[in-house]
Amino acid sequence: MTMATRQEVLGLYRRIFRLARKWQAASGQMEDTIKEKQYILNEARTLFQKNKNLTDTDLIKQCIDECTARIEIGLHYQIPYPRPIHLPPMGLTPLRGRGLRSQEKLRKFSKPIYLKSHDEVS
Repeated sequence: MTMATRQEVLGLYRRIFRLARKWQAASGQMEDTIKEKQYILNEARTLFQKNKNLTDTDLIKQCIDECTARIEIGLHYQIPYPRPIHLPPMGLTPLRGRGLRSQEKLRKFSKPIYLKSHDEVS
């Protein structure tokens, strides 16, 4: 990891913790705010710990992009949780046949960047 990448990752980590400190739930309820703040902190710690030993620059860049996207989406929609994608069960039919393996592959490729690590952690 280069020094610039390290600084960018640490900056994102600090930004997430500042965001959690100032976070207010959209419902305005104090218990919702506490739960959402705790979710933000736990999710950040888990994902950063999981990815701390990455050395591949492309993979690190992908994680940085996912983190930035999740921060921006959370701020825009005022929810800390990743926005789900809604695809019908066999909605990504390949050109030839309806094989389950190809469905899983298409579903994996159609997943937005901000959900790449969500299934791995949850």
